[in-house]
Amino acid sequence: MPVLLVLLAAIIVELTVLIAVSHAIGVLATTGLLILTSLVGVALLRREGARTLGAFVEAIRARKPPHRELLDGMLLTAAGVLVVVPGFVSDLLGLLLLLPPTRAMVRRRILRSAARRTPARYAPGDVVEGEVVDEPPRSASGELR
Repeated sequence: MPVLLVLLAAIIVELTVLIAVSHAIGVLATTGLLILTSLVGVALLRREGARTLGAFVEAIRARKPPHRELLDGMLLTAAGVLVVVPGFVSDLLGLLLLLPPTRAMVRRRILRSAARRTPARYAPGDVVEGEVVDEPPRSASGELR
C-alpha cells in the first residue's frame, strides 16, 4: 500500500509541474524540453553505463568484490527509468543519479543504511574448537536407555 501511495504522489507532482511549465512556456516548448531532457539523459546513461561496466570488469580482473560497481549499475538502471519516464521531476532525479558525484553520495547512504540493518557477520571473541559426540543416553549403571 505505501508503494502505491508514493506512486500516486509522484504522478500528481509530475502532472502539477508539467501543467505549470506548459502554462509558463507553452505546450510545444514543454514537449520539446521533455524530449531534449530524455535525449540528454539517454546519452549520459550510455556513457556512464559503459564506464561502470568497465569498472566492473576491472574489479573482477583484480579479484576484488565488485560491490561498488554493482550498486552503481543498479543506480544507473534507476536513473535510466527515471529519465525515460516523461516528466520534469523524474528527469531531474534521473539526471542527478547519472552524475558521478551525486551517485557516489547516494551509494554511500545506501551502503551506510545497509551496514546498520545487517547484523555483524562475525562476532568478536575466541574460537573454541571441539567436536560433537552423539551417543545415546545411558543410565547410572552404564546401560543404554
